[in-house]
Amino acid sequence: MRVLLCSPRGFCAGVVRAIDSVERALELYGAPVYVRHEIVHNRYVVEGLRAKGAVFVEELDEIPDTTAPVIFSAHGVPKSIPEEAQRRNFFALDATCPLVTKVHREAEIHFRRGREIVLIGHHGHPEVVGTMGQLPPGAVALVQSVADVDSFAPRDPSRLAYVTQTTLSVDDTAAIVAALKARFPEIVGPHKEDICYATTNRQDAVKRVAPQVAAMIVVGAPNSSNSQRLKEVAEREGCPRVALVQRASEIDWTLFDGIASLGITAGASAPEVLVEEIIGAFAERYAVAVEQVSAAEEGMFFPLPRPLRSAAAE
Repeated sequence: MRVLLCSPRGFCAGVVRAIDSVERALELYGAPVYVRHEIVHNRYVVEGLRAKGAVFVEELDEIPDTTAPVIFSAHGVPKSIPEEAQRRNFFALDATCPLVTKVHREAEIHFRRGREIVLIGHHGHPEVVGTMGQLPPGAVALVQSVADVDSFAPRDPSRLAYVTQTTLSVDDTAAIVAALKARFPEIVGPHKEDICYATTNRQDAVKRVAPQVAAMIVVGAPNSSNSQRLKEVAEREGCPRVALVQRASEIDWTLFDGIASLGITAGASAPEVLVEEIIGAFAERYAVAVEQVSAAEEGMFFPLPRPLRSAAAE
């Protein structure tokens, strides 16, 4: 079996920063370290951190009064969360990806300039909840599709701006942006698009590999937006069989009967060890020849939250 391995794949700089934030906090302060929401959407990563002493909660009211660190996940949080943490005197550490924070700042600037904000994103995703929660209720309208654009009724069509979730399909988002600009020619967009470099690069790699293979595996979690988008991109590019799996144990081997070529990629929150595990599972059943297909080189790095940097230096 010929295995085409997408590059880049797996961890992005924002995910590395978030996971490192939890691990550094555990090193510096010991267990427990509380984390609001899964630090990143990957069960293997979350379970690994839980084994080291991280305690994951969905809301701050699940945390007792404590001096232990309380970390906000990479997806970002509404403003009400740090405010509540401050009210309870928590030692809060914000592991929000800097590229998500960039979207928050853009939305705030548009709001201050009197614009109504359109957020292109998926309802209920933590990143969308966090972005909408930067501003008062009603300031941000969520648009999920071109159909939503057609039915959107702004207060003032000449005072509009849009931002986007960072982990969307590049092609779907382009269609929604085109529809917004067609209906509202004066709408203001980001200086640099909000879909992050890692999402774009991973989708580009899938676009190269998917037409060349009989089947494709995306390593990632079902609640990972960027992993779901990779699956959709592979299907759209014509790959006849695409599976999203978290571990080798989840592989449905009947999907891969009789195929001679396989593509593999991984979502931005999936560690490389899981990719290797899946290649190993195929190597037990097939004579595997692995080739890497590269769409971009990545050298992005984000420093840890400042309190962890300074504490580590001391």
